[in-house]
Amino acid sequence: MQQEQARTTTAAVIQMNAQDDRQANLDKAESLMTEAVRAGAELLVLPENFSFFGASEADKLAHREDPENGPSLAMLRGFAQKHRVWIVGGSIAVDVGEADRVGNTCYVVDDAGQVAARYDKIHLFDVNLGRSGAYRESDIIRAGVDPVVVATPFGVVGLTICYDLRFPELYRRLAQMGATIFTVPSAFTQETGQAHWELLLRARAVENFGYVLAPGQWGKHPGGRRTYGHSLTVEPWGTVTARCPDGAGFVLTQIDPAAVLKRRQQIPCLSHRVIG
Repeated sequence: MQQEQARTTTAAVIQMNAQDDRQANLDKAESLMTEAVRAGAELLVLPENFSFFGASEADKLAHREDPENGPSLAMLRGFAQKHRVWIVGGSIAVDVGEADRVGNTCYVVDDAGQVAARYDKIHLFDVNLGRSGAYRESDIIRAGVDPVVVATPFGVVGLTICYDLRFPELYRRLAQMGATIFTVPSAFTQETGQAHWELLLRARAVENFGYVLAPGQWGKHPGGRRTYGHSLTVEPWGTVTARCPDGAGFVLTQIDPAAVLKRRQQIPCLSHRVIG
């Protein structure tokens, strides 16, 4: 879909405090999405691990879902079809056919309830933050390989998840593939979120002159992990247009394809690249 064919819409980023009760999380996600639709949203973006947040990465093995018929995807498909909206479904731990691995997988569901795209998180969060904790997603998650974009009525959406945010080359590749909107469902830690969350999101928007929609997990989760929240949206010039306060909730923003075109024409850096 070409950008000039896209139309203006209202998008919602949804902030959650997911716990280790899948059905309760799905009920909360559905409730928040319903409120967002009533407020005018046609494009909904959920956070990483929106339907299950266990005490450890290993908990995902016991709660992995069928990649085609799992309860989380079924809820997304049913909701999208009922309300005639598009959903970027955060991420779900799905079976990848390996005993000791799951996928950290984002599904995009169209307004007919059909899966329009699947993205498996490429960059895995293997870090040591000292007293704040160490994380090794690669112990349990099978990394994705391919960047993914999906054409929607509102523009081409480039899919990323959380730690992907630190790799600008991925966003540039998505822009080259036609992306005008970038989604970043996340569960940023409290420490790294305070330091880098907004800075990186605004940078990715300005580098590519596109919209960034970044829903996050917020608060305390099983096992004592704390996530930063501050879900936000950024327009192509780098201005934050909406930000969630603490707690579960959502914020809305307008997506205007003409704004992307305007900024990319003013400063055509995407066509001026000489390296890479």
